[in-house]
Amino acid sequence: MQYAIRHRTQYQYAQPVRDSFNELRLQPASSDRQTVEAFLLKILPATRLQSYRDFYQNNVHHFEIAEPHTRLAIESQFHVTTHPPPPLPLDARPADLTQIQPALQTEQLHDFVLASQYADTDLPTWKTALDVTAGETDVWQCALRLMEFVYRHLSYEPNSTHVHTHMRDVLAQRRGVCQDFAHVFIGLGRCLQIPSRYISGYLATETASATHAWVEVFIPGHGWQPLDPTHNCIPGETYVKIAAGRDYADVAPVRGTYRGVTTHQMNVEIRIESRP
Repeated sequence: MQYAIRHRTQYQYAQPVRDSFNELRLQPASSDRQTVEAFLLKILPATRLQSYRDFYQNNVHHFEIAEPHTRLAIESQFHVTTHPPPPLPLDARPADLTQIQPALQTEQLHDFVLASQYADTDLPTWKTALDVTAGETDVWQCALRLMEFVYRHLSYEPNSTHVHTHMRDVLAQRRGVCQDFAHVFIGLGRCLQIPSRYISGYLATETASATHAWVEVFIPGHGWQPLDPTHNCIPGETYVKIAAGRDYADVAPVRGTYRGVTTHQMNVEIRIESRP
């Protein structure tokens, strides 16, 4: 599938602010699952952009606006072609749990089996993970069980949480949005020592108006495999990946600081169009 995607974030401040420093993770990378054909990033007020690859190989742009301003607009535009390889079959049993520890010694996976800012591996989470996967010894089948559990245990409810909600609060109230579904899955997976990472991106549907979040789990011999606990499915060609990290804290599309009033309005617009 081919898509043209525009992501626009605009801040309006009640009074002029200054010394604004911002870090953006909005540029997707080409991989075996997608090819990025063009990318453009626009900032108003105009400023100099710099970029680098972070520890998790995400594309990061950053900029500073020192002069006073009452509005900040950030817009990314890109064309991408998705071509995901065939997913692992639902009945596949590709790797025993005992193969995880050897993989941890050879791959850069340690960050993805440890607790992080929004996902824990505490005793209650560990007990839940063991209960959900009781008797199962295959890594992929354990991951599928966890995905179905998260999907059935939580109710999708817009505005029921915020970007800083921890997974333990989501489990307690049993509701949340895609970010929360991903965090709960990640915590459960890591309790079983299954490397699990957070993915930010877009789900290209006719009603798409926001970013989407899903997960990837590492399967020995098969690498990172995507799962979407919000929809209880294996992501396909309608998924466009932007960034990966331990949890949302590593992949926020826009993060910044400034000096001035705290009162401001933020508006986010996302447009996804299929290309012929």
